[in-house]
Amino acid sequence: MKEFYLKPKLFSAMKGYTGSQFVKDIVAGIIVAIIALPLSIALASASGVEPVRGIYTAVFAGFIVSFLGGSRIQIAGPTAAFATMVAGIVLNEEKGMQGLIIATIIAGVMLVIMGVCRLGGLIKLMPHTITVGFTSGIAVTILVGQIKDFIGLQYAEGIKPIEAIEKIEANIDAIGTFTWQALVVGAVCLAILIIYPKLEKRVPPSLIAVVVGTLIVKFVPGFGDVATIGEISKGFPKFVLGDYDFSFNNILAAIPDGFTIALLAAIESLLSCVVADGMISSKHNPNAELVAQGLGNVASVMFGGIPATGAIARTAANAKNGGRTPISGMVHAIVLLLVLVCLTPLAQGIPMPAIAAILFMVAYNMSEWKKFRDIIKKRCWTDIIVLLVTFVLTVVFDLVVAIGVGLGIAIIFALAKKLFNKKKA
Repeated sequence: MKEFYLKPKLFSAMKGYTGSQFVKDIVAGIIVAIIALPLSIALASASGVEPVRGIYTAVFAGFIVSFLGGSRIQIAGPTAAFATMVAGIVLNEEKGMQGLIIATIIAGVMLVIMGVCRLGGLIKLMPHTITVGFTSGIAVTILVGQIKDFIGLQYAEGIKPIEAIEKIEANIDAIGTFTWQALVVGAVCLAILIIYPKLEKRVPPSLIAVVVGTLIVKFVPGFGDVATIGEISKGFPKFVLGDYDFSFNNILAAIPDGFTIALLAAIESLLSCVVADGMISSKHNPNAELVAQGLGNVASVMFGGIPATGAIARTAANAKNGGRTPISGMVHAIVLLLVLVCLTPLAQGIPMPAIAAILFMVAYNMSEWKKFRDIIKKRCWTDIIVLLVTFVLTVVFDLVVAIGVGLGIAIIFALAKKLFNKKKA
């Protein structure tokens, strides 16, 4: 009998499951949760929302994607790919958090439909130049967005820059508020993130950086005024959909953002699945993964989270620490929920420069600069044009414009090449 095409990987992974693997999955899940905690907080901050929303996202999206997804070891949660887009929606006065919630639910529905219609394989057709272009562009916007906190700048009241160019202008205007204490904390944390992994790999460097940064601000004289995360809501997340207006006009206005979130979630998640397959010699089910990502995103925003997707770095950490089934991803989500319920006061004193340092490293690791360089080196002018246009539009405008224009140019070039070859023949 042919296997159901949306069957979650959890059920097939349970065949021949052993007690020793269960222990490995639990250990891997705990380690990934330790890695995910500061990252979730940092990525929520970069997205322009309260830090706790990043943890909500990792808990709900993380659990559902592991439970229902098509990969053995995929870890889902907030990612850098969404940060600038989410910030653009949340900080827009006409959209705000309501616009983000509605757009994410629309994206979730689209992802489920894509999975049910067996469109998982079509994501592979997205031109490589476009994915490299917008990924590199996102990295640049994240880096630019964290300069403020890294050096302790304070914007004037009412200044809420959204695009990268606006942030650069705001940083220049606010340069007089620079504080050397913030820069010292950020530089120390950044040095830890760069140097520590070369010396020791068992403890996540982001955790060490956060602990050291917090201790400096708390105990070193003269550093007490460095900005910290501040109050984080303690306890089980609350159902929040009733707080928003799901009118027809609001839904209609959110469709473009919903489409972009769905497309980006599909691309990032399936790319992460491919990486995971290579690490553990497995094979993912792309359609089940899309359905799980859709349901995970809906669940995330229902309880105050933000858009989620497969996180390549956390997924890789899961594999390296012995995770081999979706149990590890579910454990990671449960551990984060326990932290949320019991230990949030510990996270409130984390300095913002430490968060900025973590995001600098996230930006570097996702920058795809080697792939960017390789495309330029090949000197195929059509690929270079698509790459640079997508990159520049991502930085200057947003992903909606960048992906749309990039795809349009790529299609025009492909058709022109086909016609040229036909005439030549």
